[in-house]
Amino acid sequence: MEGKEEDVKLGANKYSERQPIGTSAQTDKDYKEPPPAPLFEPGELSSWSFYRAGIAEFVATFLFLYITILTVMGVSRAPTKCSTVGIQGIAWAFGGMIFALVYCTAGISGGHINPAVTFGLFLARKLSLTRAIFYIIMQCLGAICGAGVVKGFEKSIYVQKLGGANFVASGYTKGSGLGAEIIGTFVLVYTVFSATDAKRNARDSHVPILAPLPIGFAVFLVHLATIPITGTGINPARSLGAAIIYNRQHAWDDHWIFWVGPFIGAALAAIYHQIIIRAIPFKARA
Repeated sequence: MEGKEEDVKLGANKYSERQPIGTSAQTDKDYKEPPPAPLFEPGELSSWSFYRAGIAEFVATFLFLYITILTVMGVSRAPTKCSTVGIQGIAWAFGGMIFALVYCTAGISGGHINPAVTFGLFLARKLSLTRAIFYIIMQCLGAICGAGVVKGFEKSIYVQKLGGANFVASGYTKGSGLGAEIIGTFVLVYTVFSATDAKRNARDSHVPILAPLPIGFAVFLVHLATIPITGTGINPARSLGAAIIYNRQHAWDDHWIFWVGPFIGAALAAIYHQIIIRAIPFKARA
């Protein structure tokens, strides 16, 4: 009986060498917060991995815009909605591409594919200002190229069908559009923080593997909710790429919403996760 009681007390720890490394590596007690990224990191500019990460962000955002805007064009040009994938299909295209692309690029660049995500992670000191600016530039360039390729394929109807550009729909105010973008981006960036939390990764070995799934699913759900309001931006690069290639006045009239809204949403998500959920500033004082 003593042997059985001992097994119960020790549990899986008795056979710690058989546990997955990620699960047993650290506990809440011995977990140490990684140091914040420096504001400027001059050494990055001489590192190939820095430029490789930027190229990965460019290619990922290019593919993201190509597939998603092409899906939007397919729905727009159909004579009846019953013959297309509809809004649900558009939402799946956006969410599914984020899932696939985050999975592919997370180990290279972190799989941001979105200036709002990059901005939120920068505020949380997860990357340097140098890298954040470089990522945002590459994301915007990739988005412009992706939308440009779609226009090349769909020249006859691209402008007629609004080019997948974001603008506030008729019947909604600019304030409503801004609110939708703030809340939608908050959902996305908060999911990114939670899915990639280093503390959770240390406790649960499955978290890093599953991270792209909740992020992609968050994008899918936000699109379902806000496509009727703004066409769903929550990604300034996506909105910029479509606006530049479409290049009509009504897209530019509302364009500020698709930068201001996502950046506010990302900032709120960073503050909420770092200060409220993780209480990092309070731990630093302890």
